[in-house]
Order: sequence, then C-alpha cells, then structure tokens
Amino acid sequence: MSELFSEFSLKNVTLRNRVAVPPMCQYSAVDGFINDWHISHYASLARGGAGLVIVEATAVSPEGRITPACTGLWQDEQIAGMAKVAEQIKAAGAVAGIQIGHAGRKASANRPWQGDDHIDADDERAWQTIAPSALAFGANLPRVPKAMTLDDIERVKQDFVAAAVRAKQAGFEWLELHFAHGYLAQNFYSPYSNQRDDNYGGDLAGRSRFLLETLAAVRAVWPQQLPLTVRFGVIEYDGDDERMLAESVQTVKQFKALGADFVSVSIGFNTPTANIPWGPAFLAPVAERIRNEAELPVATAWGVDTPRLANDCVVNQQLDLVMIGRAHLSNPHWSYRAAQELGIEDPAWVLPAPYAHWLSRYKPATDA
Repeated sequence: MSELFSEFSLKNVTLRNRVAVPPMCQYSAVDGFINDWHISHYASLARGGAGLVIVEATAVSPEGRITPACTGLWQDEQIAGMAKVAEQIKAAGAVAGIQIGHAGRKASANRPWQGDDHIDADDERAWQTIAPSALAFGANLPRVPKAMTLDDIERVKQDFVAAAVRAKQAGFEWLELHFAHGYLAQNFYSPYSNQRDDNYGGDLAGRSRFLLETLAAVRAVWPQQLPLTVRFGVIEYDGDDERMLAESVQTVKQFKALGADFVSVSIGFNTPTANIPWGPAFLAPVAERIRNEAELPVATAWGVDTPRLANDCVVNQQLDLVMIGRAHLSNPHWSYRAAQELGIEDPAWVLPAPYAHWLSRYKPATDA
C-alpha cells in the first residue's frame, strides 16, 4: 500500500486515502443557489476515489461573492441544495467538505472566461466591494473598495458564523475558512491592502485580528468533533518571503491555539506584481515548514498533480493530504490512475462497483 492510499484521521473523521479535491469555483450558480451542474460535478469527483472533496468557495454574503455566479450560504433557503451535494459526495465514499469565504476587494468580478475583471460600476450586476482600506488590487481589478467600519467587520464575522452553521445543517463534515488568495481575510493580513490605524491594522497583531476573531467565532459554533481547517496564504513571493513566512508560522500557531485542526498552505495573491516560482510541488517545502514549526497537519494544492510526486510528498512528510485540483477536472478518476501507477494490487477498489467490476476484468491489449 502506498502512503498516498493510507487512511488519514482528523478529529472524528477518517478519509479513505490522502487524496483530496480542493475547492475549485464553477461559477455556475444563480443567486448563490447550486443546481444540477454542481450535484453532477461533485458526485463525479467523489466517485473517482478521492478521500475528501471540498466544495468551491462559497460566499458568506451576497457582497462576498467573487462573481454573480458564485455559490452562497447566506440564507437558509440555500441549505437544501448544498445538502444534496454533501449527500452525493458521502454516498460515493468521500468526506464532504466546504470552503466559506468573502472575496473582499476582488468581489464583483466577471467570470474568468468572460473577462476575469471587475464588472463595470454602472452595470446592474455590480455591487460595492469592501476591504480593510480603500485600496484597489490593481491590474484587471481596479475598483477601489469601501473601507470597512467596525460595524462592517462585526457583521462579516457573524456572516461567517451563520454560514458555518448552515454548512453543518447541510451535512458537511469538514469546514475550510478561506483566508487566502487576496480575498477579505488576506486583505486584512497583508500590508498591501491593510493600512488601517486602529486595532485591525498596523503590526502583525492588528493585521491578524480579523482572522483570529473570525476563526474563534466559527469554532464556537462548529462541532468540536469535526475538523475546522483554514486555507491560508503564507507567502507572497514578493521579495520579502522570509519575513512573511516567519509571521505566518506565528499566526498558524495562533490558529491552532484557537482550535484550528489543519492548514491548506497557499499563496497570498494580494499583489499583481508577485514573482511566483511555478513548478512541480513548489509549495511543498513551504508547507513542510508550516507543518513542522506550527505542528499542524497540512496540504497544498499547487503543482502536485502526478501520482508519484503526490506520494513522495506524503512519504517525505511534507504533506499530510495532497490537494489534486485541475488534474481531477481532466480525469475525475485520477485516484484510480494513481493507484495503478503506484502498483496497488487491485486498483479498482477505489471506484464504485459499477465501474470497478468492469475495469478489473479489462486487460489492455499488448504487443505480440
């Protein structure tokens, strides 16, 4: 048995293997409501054999959507649809997770294949964006957000709490808070977007306050026996990497003290001028540092898309789970292919019986 296909337990949840499908936005919802596309999409990914399937970034409020087509959990009426998704994931043998977040100054954007830029302010689909400070991201997202008041901050924290409660009611067993990718929580954390002079800005303690208070508030309502996890941008690749990494280790230690169980290590994406060294498993050493110094299990979702590389990251104790994103879109049965490549004696066991039976009987033709 390869390490990639060993079980992983966290709190009262056990994954059948170390393969996880990270949140990948489908931009196919209407008014935050999921539809048949989402149900079919997530069921297909779960049937492919992954241990964990995390539903895409789901907005905690209408203003928190990245685009008008993002999923949401800001009202009770959205629970029923999400429950169908969670049910399909679990029926296929995977653990059902969901990511909740707020897009901050990157909100009110067109879908990636329709421009991936801010919607014109005079377009009826647009809405006012908010952030810690009235600073635009720049590049294709030039709109200046409204600086949040203390009342805004408290309201958004409570939106996270309410969305977490709805996620549990929908049947999800793994909750991820989106504190990365230049969205609202990362906006508070980063000096690029936070120039406040009150308790929510300035030094590391001020810039991390929103994240820590939001995590603590969600921990108070999320069941103790279920994993509460964070996707966190720990590095920007802006030339000041060591400082940010050292601060991020401190912050992750605080996450742990407040009840976080796991960190999905990612990039800040808070400046369009970052020089990211894209390549195979380029974030694995960064994740390993977070794992060792903060003493929390970790994953990452960037550049780890081949079975042997994924297995090596687990064997070398860099990652506890491997987030396989776009490779799953290319082949929802990625886990089956991985099991074959890693020499699992009967790789068909990772699939549902209606697939596994026939695939196990099929012997590819060989040259005479």
